[in-house]
Amino acid sequence: MVKNLLNLFFPQVCEACNNVLTDNELVICTKCRHDLPITNFHFENADNVKNVVYGRVKLEEATALLHFSKKGVVQQLLHNLKYRGHQNISGFFGKWLGAELKTVEAYNQIDVVVPVPLYKTKLRQRGYNQVEQFGKAIAEALNAGYNDRVLIKTKSTKTKVFKGRLSRWNDDGAVFAISDNSSLKGKHILLVDDIITTGATVEACATELLKIDNIKLSLATMAIAD
Repeated sequence: MVKNLLNLFFPQVCEACNNVLTDNELVICTKCRHDLPITNFHFENADNVKNVVYGRVKLEEATALLHFSKKGVVQQLLHNLKYRGHQNISGFFGKWLGAELKTVEAYNQIDVVVPVPLYKTKLRQRGYNQVEQFGKAIAEALNAGYNDRVLIKTKSTKTKVFKGRLSRWNDDGAVFAISDNSSLKGKHILLVDDIITTGATVEACATELLKIDNIKLSLATMAIAD
């Protein structure tokens, strides 16, 4: 009854179409969820995500929940998540993808989930890392650990694909760094991010994570750019 009263005065709306959600719907309405461009890569053993970083990063497994296209509904959802404070989208995608990965044997070998970090000033400005709830939900589904301290971002970068992949991380060093390389030795790490485009972020993170002894690295993102 309380929920009905709240919905009467403060209706919850679909993050994709802005229509009012029914009592049985969360974050995205049933119609929009059915219309989302799902990849199913993790079910079809597709190498689409791996191919983005082929020859640069060795990934054990890699998947993305959705296809991303400019001016599409996925772009709107990620914009709401990153710039409008709608953190519920992150957890929603994490629970969705986590439930699916749980049914895939290869992903049940994951030991720990590590999110791509934000630079400290960006984190203060935004107030949250947009992939935190995504990563935590996947970790819970896979009965894996969650570690947002081992990988840190050491410098601020513009979007636009790190300005041409930061010219191979030239200037004054790498974009990311490892704060502790002992706790993850021998582990299978699942790196999580919101979207993969050119693979610049994944490559930069992997360059550091793969310095940890005897690890395996996999990747899961909310979306992949078409």
